[in-house]
Amino acid sequence: MSVNLQSRSFLDWLARWEKDLPVVSLSKVVSNPARVGVLSEDLVKGFCTEGPLASPRVAGIVPAVVNLFRRAHDLGVRHFLLSQDTHDSDAIEFSAFAPHCIGGTSESETIDELMNLPFSNTFNIIPKNSISLIGTPFEDWLEAHPEVTIFLIVGDCTDICVYQAAMHLRLRANVMGLRDMQVIVPADCVQTYDMPVETAAQLGILPHDGELLHSIFLYHMALNGVEVVRRLA
Repeated sequence: MSVNLQSRSFLDWLARWEKDLPVVSLSKVVSNPARVGVLSEDLVKGFCTEGPLASPRVAGIVPAVVNLFRRAHDLGVRHFLLSQDTHDSDAIEFSAFAPHCIGGTSESETIDELMNLPFSNTFNIIPKNSISLIGTPFEDWLEAHPEVTIFLIVGDCTDICVYQAAMHLRLRANVMGLRDMQVIVPADCVQTYDMPVETAAQLGILPHDGELLHSIFLYHMALNGVEVVRRLA
């Protein structure tokens, strides 16, 4: 597949679009903290610091995420949901990804930077055995908390679990007619991994351009009604 002039034009536009994403005031978003939930995707050790899928790109967003957690809590937010890979040892997903974050191992543990927050005892940890929230306690939580209509999504990976979580909420709202549902993704608090073509060829796996896929999936979420912002200031 060649990159034609139309594709080049789109990629140029995409770079400008991402550069011009708005900065939004967190205090305005959290004007009513009872309505707000922070949903963290897969900020576990197995994607940040250890194991075959750990990524320095993902580890790089940790300070911004911790800062957002602190500021949201200071503003009165009390709903912090941590959706985290906690795989069975024979998870079907391992046919697509190297075995990772198996339940009971250190890879499946929440990163220390979040657990060291003074309010970490209030976190609602949602274990999952796939890239999706389907089949997890998340749906029961949503039904029990209809007052929560604003979700701030952070974590990894932009094009995999973050995307799935944002679309889960957005599509659920569309189907159920939840017109006041807001799904917000701050671009500085999400990231994906990089696998260069040459390295992938040596390992016999699919390559993954982290920079390009991060941008394209931010765009794809925005295309589907997710509010993508540069950061929540």
